[in-house]
Amino acid sequence: MTETAETLGAHEVAAWLRRHPRFLQQFPDLTLSLVVPREEGSAASLASYQLEVLRDKNRELSKRLRELFANAQENERLAVRTHQLALALMRQDNSADTVRAMAASLAEDFNGDLVRLVLFEPVAGLDEAEWLQVVPQDDARLAPFRDCLADGEPLCGRLQPEKHALLYGERAGEVQSTALLALPGFGLVAVGSRDANRFFPGMGTLFLRMMGEALQAALERFPGRE
Repeated sequence: MTETAETLGAHEVAAWLRRHPRFLQQFPDLTLSLVVPREEGSAASLASYQLEVLRDKNRELSKRLRELFANAQENERLAVRTHQLALALMRQDNSADTVRAMAASLAEDFNGDLVRLVLFEPVAGLDEAEWLQVVPQDDARLAPFRDCLADGEPLCGRLQPEKHALLYGERAGEVQSTALLALPGFGLVAVGSRDANRFFPGMGTLFLRMMGEALQAALERFPGRE
């Protein structure tokens, strides 16, 4: 009779042990010959090693939980501020005060370093200032913004130089990141930051979209922008 030797690889042994977690209870003497990984020291029991692994996982889960909690708190603060902004806009009696309220809230409540509004049509009682300019919708300077105005989606991150030039003028060099709200039919709202990490591509834009929609709804109450 010929004996056939079967060689098992490490992965097969590991898979078998996962299917039989009580194996060492049946053969406790094997624990004496097993080499357990350990960063420091010469020996460790399997139980202590398992405990350390569980502690590492627990620390990682605790870290993730703290991060989720911090994100939840920040989202709650943003939700409250966005709600307050919407109420403030709807309380205004004319377009000029509505636009001023939007600019003030972005600068004060949302900590914008440089707030800029570009409107397609002039607003009665509102003169152009550093934070406001009127640019007709068919102006060639708005060409770089055509795509975002078409889909109405907010943009976050470092904008192209030609966009920076229109929005911030001589102070464009101060801005390292921007949150841009495109308001089709109305204009553009930009919040510039000196922090390159404040606004970045891929960040959530739900609250930005809500703020833009609130401003549009508030301005639509005043036909002709009176």
